[in-house]
Amino acid sequence: MGTVAVLGAGSWGTALAQICAEAGESVRLWARRPEVAQAVNERHANPYFLGDHTLPASLRATSDVAEAVAGAEVVVVAVPSQALRAQLQQWVDVLPRDAIFVSVIKGLETDTRMRGSQVIREVLDVPYSHVVVLSGPNLARECAARMPSAAVVAGPETKIVTRVQAMAHTGYFRVYTNPDVVGVELGGAVKNGIAIAVGIADGMGYGDNTKAMLTTRGLAELARLGLAQGGNPLTFSGLAGMGDLVATCNSPHSRNRSVGRRLGEGRPLSTIVSEMNMVAEGVHSSWAIAKLAGECGVEMPIVEHVVKACHEGLDPRDMARSLMGRDPKPEFHGIGAVG
Repeated sequence: MGTVAVLGAGSWGTALAQICAEAGESVRLWARRPEVAQAVNERHANPYFLGDHTLPASLRATSDVAEAVAGAEVVVVAVPSQALRAQLQQWVDVLPRDAIFVSVIKGLETDTRMRGSQVIREVLDVPYSHVVVLSGPNLARECAARMPSAAVVAGPETKIVTRVQAMAHTGYFRVYTNPDVVGVELGGAVKNGIAIAVGIADGMGYGDNTKAMLTTRGLAELARLGLAQGGNPLTFSGLAGMGDLVATCNSPHSRNRSVGRRLGEGRPLSTIVSEMNMVAEGVHSSWAIAKLAGECGVEMPIVEHVVKACHEGLDPRDMARSLMGRDPKPEFHGIGAVG
């Protein structure tokens, strides 16, 4: 065991810091707001993002990033995708280049369509093998409550991946390994847009058939894009694919699903976002995903309609009619021959 720095004290960053501490690591949590760090240190809680949940006394927090990363063997990056590049550029002089970097970011950078691990490597100029991805069906409140959960860590070098696996493997949180960085990372990004679509259906009063259809057809969209980007098809049936998709599309704790539900109820996106204290990655990342799909020649009609509903004023009722009115196709169109 060693020293782990977790940069980002939102709900998932805090929950993951807890997991690592209880796996035996010495963990320092960086919080942008000093009052969050103070609450973690003095009250062993993060009331701003995890309510009154009790955190381990061994977990220490700071609002000084240099203090957080000093001597860190592993640096976990848990900031929103759209703030990632600017944040890394602010930290570039203090982040240790010999550390292992772990991206838990579930979104794409809007302007570049780059995944979180790609942005980290570009800004920090660190080796490909030293930036890995951790993803899966990890709703923060459930993980913080020590409910049985699992994730997958993806990277090209076995020694580094198994180090990160050990960092977060506890009696209530299992970590599996997978060499498919692209597939694991895209799974975490694409599912947010699909969850918004499922939430819209829920807000409009549609039933389980509709939501199951959107979830499974969303998986097909993820698989098409993932394959086009070089991902392994097996990844999409695993924790970072189907697992994360099911959790995010079905849980009332899902921020993206909640955004969609309120859109389906007729509320404007600006109001919805202003009332949230956390980021729903799918709102902006869906635009980047749709652009990336277009560049690859991949059809992603659900994601494209989410973009229209979020950013182009499409009425959810028109969204449903448009999706249902598309020409019929084979179930595995664009994924490969079956049978």
